[in-house]
Amino acid sequence: MGIMNDTFEVAKGIYWVGVIDWNLRDFHGYATPKGGTYNAYLIIDEKITLIDTVKAEFAPEMIEKIRRIVNPSKIDHVICNHVEMDHSSGLPAIMELAKGAKLFCTKRGKAGLDEHYESGGCGNWDFEMVDTGYELDIGSRTLMFIETPMLHWPDSMHTYLKDDHILFSNDAFGQHLATSVRFEDEVECGAIEDAAIYYANILLPFGSKVLKYADKIAELGLEFDMIAPSHGVIWRKDPMRVVDAYVKWAKGETVPKVLVIYDTMWNSTEIMAKEIVEGISEGGAEAKLFHLRKNDWSMLLRELMSSPVIAVGSPTMHSTMFFTISGFLTYLKGLRPKGKGAVAFGSFGWGGGAVKHVEEMMVSAGLEIIEPGLQVKYRPYEADLKECRELGVRLAELALERSE
Repeated sequence: MGIMNDTFEVAKGIYWVGVIDWNLRDFHGYATPKGGTYNAYLIIDEKITLIDTVKAEFAPEMIEKIRRIVNPSKIDHVICNHVEMDHSSGLPAIMELAKGAKLFCTKRGKAGLDEHYESGGCGNWDFEMVDTGYELDIGSRTLMFIETPMLHWPDSMHTYLKDDHILFSNDAFGQHLATSVRFEDEVECGAIEDAAIYYANILLPFGSKVLKYADKIAELGLEFDMIAPSHGVIWRKDPMRVVDAYVKWAKGETVPKVLVIYDTMWNSTEIMAKEIVEGISEGGAEAKLFHLRKNDWSMLLRELMSSPVIAVGSPTMHSTMFFTISGFLTYLKGLRPKGKGAVAFGSFGWGGGAVKHVEEMMVSAGLEIIEPGLQVKYRPYEADLKECRELGVRLAELALERSE
């Protein structure tokens, strides 16, 4: 097994010099219960090349790993695939040591680095701006750059080591996963599910860009023996598996499944949710029930990717929806899932409002309202429960139709 050490060699002359963040539990609102990594890669050739850096607080650890291989001052090239701070905020520290290094990034990458790090010495860095097809000879090997705008920032690019067929893919194909092994095939049960959770919470809005990228790598005739992302583990056993999975997720392929997502105050909305689930099962589709204060939103998004239909239930509070429902739908709005049918349901006391506001937020999140909202006053009685079950049956039928 490839147990992590301070000079881990990914392939001959190519070293992982990243760091493991065992205690990472939140990545700008996306839950990361398994921790994470910030990966950087050092290539030893005639021109010593560092691909990406790490989050600033971990820069000393990265630099110490590099020192055990080569004096950082001898680095000739630094490649910045992406400006986001978890990959670039270690740049000032490494550029201070590698004063003669040339820094390679896209045109938009330079603009972003100028904005972030001018006061950190960025104005003195030796930039080389690149685009798709630009090749860099580092001695016995050649690197090629591929622009990947909006996967997931405008500046993003990938670096392809032509001779070894290794793709350094930055945020694409990553996972938030802290582990002492560096290869995906060494992870118990693999990492494809972690990659799916990552995709659902980071790349879901960019499906059309993913498909264009897949076309581009086919057009360029690229072959991958490894895909080395900037988070998580490296894909080396049939690495096209994760590319194929991205294409599947980008196309929005679904199965006959309905998510029932809700919160409740005095159990009326919960009773409705459970009856809807019963109806979905009767209708022949799979049902998944999620209480928003008892389930993590980030994991829920993985289920949403493969579900063509969702039902969202809320009690009325202060004439509007419950705050957790509002928060979840706001989160969903940012991810803009496509091709999802939706229905709202809920309960109220002396005055309604929740169902109407849920429907409005659903529409703003790009969901299609497929059934009129269902609401009950105070608590559901037998006639209400019957309506809930019947709604569930109809949702199952719609899920079956949409997954054909």
